[in-house]
Amino acid sequence: MASMGLNIDEQKAVDRFKKDVVEPSMTKLVILDFWAEWCGPCKALTPTLEKIAAEYADKGVMLAKINVDEEQFIAAQFQVQSIPTVYAMFRGQPVADLTNARSETQLKQIIDQLLEKLPLDGDDANGSGQQDIAQLIAMGEQVLAEGDGERAASVFMQLVQMAPDNAQVQAGLIRSLIAAGHAQEAQAAFDALPPEMQEDPAIAQAKSALDLASEAPQDDSELAELRSAAAENPDDAEAQFAFAQAAFAAGQRDEAAEVLLKLIAEQPEWNEGAAKAKLLQIFEAVGLEDPWVAANRRKLSLILFG
Repeated sequence: MASMGLNIDEQKAVDRFKKDVVEPSMTKLVILDFWAEWCGPCKALTPTLEKIAAEYADKGVMLAKINVDEEQFIAAQFQVQSIPTVYAMFRGQPVADLTNARSETQLKQIIDQLLEKLPLDGDDANGSGQQDIAQLIAMGEQVLAEGDGERAASVFMQLVQMAPDNAQVQAGLIRSLIAAGHAQEAQAAFDALPPEMQEDPAIAQAKSALDLASEAPQDDSELAELRSAAAENPDDAEAQFAFAQAAFAAGQRDEAAEVLLKLIAEQPEWNEGAAKAKLLQIFEAVGLEDPWVAANRRKLSLILFG
């Protein structure tokens, strides 16, 4: 949480939050509950959270409560719009939104899943550091796959501080920033890497995503114009290609793949096979193990090999 440019009261609020939430979360899973005295649902949920925290205490789980009337600055930083709002925090970052899990069973199920992935011993001296990093990378990748680029970027920013020389971590940060719509920040993160790291396969994948992001339309109206031009000129390969690359850069990957696959089937030699090359670049950017890529690779194989 940023602490520059704050007034005295805001800085005190940040300091309290660091002491009560961030520092414990370095070694524990902190259930962070935003509540208020006047909130009826909060009063109904609190006993459940307290019960779960007590039962899971020996597993490294604790409860921290934030009164939104007393800590308005902290609530604003988390963009709390309604209460109760509940997050799971680990190493200073939200790793799960528990707000919609109101029953004890639902909450325990999510917490059990988190505990399977998170290293809660806080001891890197026993050689578990690399395993911890791998688990957190997997968590960040899962968040990114779920489409939450902002939260994934937050996870990977934390990881960069822990393991700045890890190419997977740096690649995850770049791809998360792209997914969150921060292409310039992603480019800056890539440019800051040493040349030898830029050649790493994981970074190469991120670079493909970065190159594709540079093709994003300026606004929705430009994408709409490209879509309209492609629809009106189904045999115009250039119009189809322009729309496909803009659609993917704008997050419409299903549309992009559909258009490129059709172009490969109908005009495979157009522009020296540009449609196939673009689709393969998209596959690399998304990740060859991704289910979406696997499904579309099968479609491509059917077109190429019958």
